[in-house]
Amino acid sequence: MAEEEREKQKRFRYRINVCCSSSCISLGALKVLKSFERAVKELGLEDQCKVARTGCPGTCSAGPVVLIEPGDYFYEGVTPESAREIVEEHVIRGIPLKRFLYSVPEFFSKQKRLVLRNAGKMDPLDIREYISRGGYAALVKCLTKMSEDDVINEVFKSGLRGRGGAGFQTGQKWKFVSKAAGSPKYIIGNLDEGDPGVFANRTLAEADPHAIIEGMIIASYALKAEKGYLYTRAEYPLAIETLKKAIQQAKSLGLLGEKILGTDLNFDLELRLGAGAFIAGEETAILASIEGMRAMPRPRPPYPASSGLWGKPTLIQNVETLANIPLIVLNGGEWFSKIGVPHCPGTKCFSLTGKIKNPGLIEVPMGITLKEVVFEIGGGVPDGRRFKAVLVGGPSGGCLPESQLHLPIDYESLTKAGAIMGSGGIVVLDDESCMVDTAKFFIDFCVDESCGKCTPCRVGLVKVRKILERIGHAKGVEKDIDLLAKVGEYIKEASLCGLGQTAPNPVLTTIRYFKEEYMAHILDKKCPTGRCDMGAEGS
Repeated sequence: MAEEEREKQKRFRYRINVCCSSSCISLGALKVLKSFERAVKELGLEDQCKVARTGCPGTCSAGPVVLIEPGDYFYEGVTPESAREIVEEHVIRGIPLKRFLYSVPEFFSKQKRLVLRNAGKMDPLDIREYISRGGYAALVKCLTKMSEDDVINEVFKSGLRGRGGAGFQTGQKWKFVSKAAGSPKYIIGNLDEGDPGVFANRTLAEADPHAIIEGMIIASYALKAEKGYLYTRAEYPLAIETLKKAIQQAKSLGLLGEKILGTDLNFDLELRLGAGAFIAGEETAILASIEGMRAMPRPRPPYPASSGLWGKPTLIQNVETLANIPLIVLNGGEWFSKIGVPHCPGTKCFSLTGKIKNPGLIEVPMGITLKEVVFEIGGGVPDGRRFKAVLVGGPSGGCLPESQLHLPIDYESLTKAGAIMGSGGIVVLDDESCMVDTAKFFIDFCVDESCGKCTPCRVGLVKVRKILERIGHAKGVEKDIDLLAKVGEYIKEASLCGLGQTAPNPVLTTIRYFKEEYMAHILDKKCPTGRCDMGAEGS
């Protein structure tokens, strides 16, 4: 099928890839798609020009975007009216239409796109296109040439760490599940992400659902699991629609179900939707949600590897982690281990947002510095403003100042600086941002999203918010800073799950790196940026 599809694609001189991700659809991409299809038909080019619906290539702010192959000519801000002109100039006359060409090529210059290799270049609703690009070849290799232990050993050798934020060794987790007693075993693909400004998992699912599914099937083979769940939030309608169709297509080709590809492998995959709570991304909360209960965490141990869904051994992996698996199987664990940095190999997808010239979804090798991401890929801060800080790791990440931009992106370096990898959110702040107000914004979010099960998180975060409100209203006292730090550390140490254990990070890092702003609010009764309501006593 792969060769047949490749030969079919060769018949076309040009391929017009129209991004139809959630962001581009909101900007009118579906009308652009129809305009290209109409132009190609009316100009009699159907035999030499294929118009395809694709996922996002990453440039969310430039939409609707269109990629024309060969040559990877990238058009931005395409309108339904300009589609025919692009076809006439680019396809018929062979001259790219300069005024629509993407103007910031540096956005891609330092990226390394492995997980996102097919994003923007393949129709996610056509399994044949995935297969023609090497899809499911890794699964075939597993079933025909590798034992279960061989697969686990390659994953272990790769050094791949969980991309959901914790950074646990994936191979080690697979070994735990493999050796765990109990049957049946389950695989869960974690596609939930509730961080403000984070959309990496959603975009991956919209652009390349089969990479996730193939990773799950390979995991099922290695771990002898016969049932899997893809867990996401109901707020992702396009990702859900795409995944549903991808699962149906995989079943129709015998890639899911019983006797997969004529072997003894049986694996069924089901999509499960959550209500959209931030805490639902925590692995034990996912278990509760799938079991039909409210998504709330539970103490560990026992860990899901030995006692997960309904008390059975369960592998829970972020979908970005799973999408790496086919590449590791095809190219070998040693190949993967040489990408990035030795203690943290591979790449990481980040949602790059905030006060940045080139926002979007990027994939970079581990070890790249924050400065390279913010200023070389992101283009720096727009509108002549100055860079002030970057929040790494989502609402429970850390705010890092300019002095920390030299940091390489890896789990240990970020943690040492007070931030976290999290689910891959990078939010840039400019000099108009008040750091007290920023800390309060994220604490507000965590207070709202706390499930309330454990006291340190439920009560402690409210206490932190009250202190921040006091400071922001010119009623703070100097000892409030020590109190914030003390309560924050207590919440981190005593909370049950990752939400509480990381929620104080924005407060602790803004105190660590921007203490002078807290002092200005407390001693001078003045917000340096003018963003806080200082009341009658304020500026």
